[in-house]
Order: sequence, then C-alpha cells, then structure tokens
Amino acid sequence: MNTPPPPRPERDYTLADFDFDLPAELIAQHPAPERSASRLLDGRGRLPQDRRFSELPSLLQPGDLLVFNDTRVIKARLLGEKPTGGSVEALVERVLPGHAVLAHLRASKSPRPGTRVRFADAFDAEVLGRAGPDEALFQLRFPGDPLVLLERHGHVPLPPYITHADTADDAQRYQTVFARRPGAVAAPTASLHFDAAVLAALDARGVRRAAVTLHVGAGTFQPVRAERIALHRMHSEWFEVGADTVAAIAATRAAGGRIVAAGTTTLRALESAAQRAPGEALRPCSGETDIFITPGFGFRVVDRLVTNFHLPRSTLLMLVSAFAGHEHVRSLYRHAVEARYRFFSYGDAMLLARPGA
Repeated sequence: MNTPPPPRPERDYTLADFDFDLPAELIAQHPAPERSASRLLDGRGRLPQDRRFSELPSLLQPGDLLVFNDTRVIKARLLGEKPTGGSVEALVERVLPGHAVLAHLRASKSPRPGTRVRFADAFDAEVLGRAGPDEALFQLRFPGDPLVLLERHGHVPLPPYITHADTADDAQRYQTVFARRPGAVAAPTASLHFDAAVLAALDARGVRRAAVTLHVGAGTFQPVRAERIALHRMHSEWFEVGADTVAAIAATRAAGGRIVAAGTTTLRALESAAQRAPGEALRPCSGETDIFITPGFGFRVVDRLVTNFHLPRSTLLMLVSAFAGHEHVRSLYRHAVEARYRFFSYGDAMLLARPGA
C-alpha cells in the first residue's frame, strides 16, 4: 500500500506513557437520552472547561469547515453453528466481491475450508480458508448479497466493553446521522453526538460541512502489544477523500478558515490523503491506509478535533496525544476522570486544538 514510514517520534514512547486508571463505572453502557445532551470537555486552552455538546457551534468560527465520516455501520456480528453442532460467532470485517466476506471467527475449533456454517438458522456460508495479516481472518462465501443478509440476520457489532446484547435502540443510536456508505464494523463515535439541532446551529453559525469515508474495522479495538509503540503494526482500513471535500478544504484555507475533524477516523482519512501527496496540495484519493499517528507526527490538514475519550494504551489515545500534545492530553484525561465524564463509544466528547494551527 506504499505507506510512508512513520515520522520520528518526539521520544521513544512506551505503552506506559498512554496508560491511566479508569473506574469501570465511567465506561458508558448506553448513550445519553439525546445525542447532543452529552458533555463536551473544551480542551483547546491550557485549562479545561466543562461544557455541553450542544455548545459546539459557538466554539467554532464562521468559515470553518467541519469534516465528518459518512461510513455506515453494518450489522456485522452473526451467530451460527457448524455441522457438528458447535457454535460459531462471526464478525464480518470487510465485504468482498463475489458475495465473499472477510471475518473473524470464534469457535471451539476453527472450521476447515469447505465447511458450511449455518448462520441465524437462515442461511449457509462456506468457509473458503484463512486470509488477512497473519491469517487471522477467514474468507467466507455467502449465498447472496452480504449486506442484505447481514441487515436481515446480523447483530449490531457493539464494542467489547459494552456488556449488554444489542437492542433496537442500539441499531439506531450506534449509527451517526451522517451514515451513508455501508462498510464499518464500528461507529465513528465522535459523530454520534450530532443531531438536527446541532447541525442547524452550525449552519446558522456559518460553519460549512464536508465528508470523507473511512470504513472503521475491528482492528480499532486491537490492543497494542509491543511495549515500544514504534514497533506496533497498525491494521488497514479503506478510505476515500473525494474531489468535493478537497475543494472545500482548499476554499476554507484560502479564506482563512480552519479544518475541524469530527472524530479520529476523519482525521486519519484526511492525513492519509495528505501523505499520498507529500509536498503537494491535497488531492482526491482512495485506497487502504495503515497510518499510525503518534507524538511527533507532522499534521498537514486538521486544525481542530472533536473526539470521544479513548481506551488506555490504545492507538486512538496515541493519536489524540500526537494532535494536542502528550502532557496536555494526560492532564485532560485526569480532569475527565475526576469530573466523572463518560468514556468510550457511548460516552462524552472533547474538543482539541492543534498547537500552532
């Protein structure tokens, strides 16, 4: 995929640099009653300010450009059984041509190629073999359009730290109001806070909007196992930055506005596109990205970031630390814990500024 080598870090960071104590009761198990009723930690300045997400439009400037990820979460989790009667749980990672998918499979014994797995007591899928990095995934062939079958028989792929089974409410709330292009197995969670009222207030404020697509994969929850984070191998995800968005970014820059990314996935897509054209103007592109953003990264596009609170030792916490400064983010997280903010996918949000942007 010709990804450039990562930039030299500010120092040799380790996992311990991105660890923090999080009381289990702060992990949000359900969304706020209303999307924009979540709290917003304004972390742009030296001292944190506690706000509500509905205040976000007033914190941006007329002429700013808000860029969001329009990916749509698919019902990627399937429950089934092998011909022997053994249970199988599948998490579809990616839909391929020819009614095939790449999936994580959990079973007492891995099914062999040629095995037919009965899912949801509704359809059979054939196991074609192992695939993906380190052969950690399985390729399956479905009897019809995978997106149709998943929508009918699949479950919402809630993150592993959410303990309840998915419900009809999750099917609606673990999906952004921007969701348009199906393919993600995890939501771009910073955008879960946006609703019609916030969008109307952004329009009234003169904040423009644009979209990118990055289909979030299950690798977003993959733990970093290398003690030195520079040795971590990042998962790959498909993204697209279109011509309309590139033009909107150029127009915003020319007028002196700022680029605001709604979520880390949006930021990853925009900065991946920038890496495809080093030393040149941003241009439309699509493809795979395994960009790993850590402190010392040279940002070229994004000036402000709206993001949720992330897991300890996670690549997403490393990304926000790169964006706003490692020590600053550590202090913001300490404040968030002390102030009882709600964490992770269904939790609260934070607004960050890139120093010097």
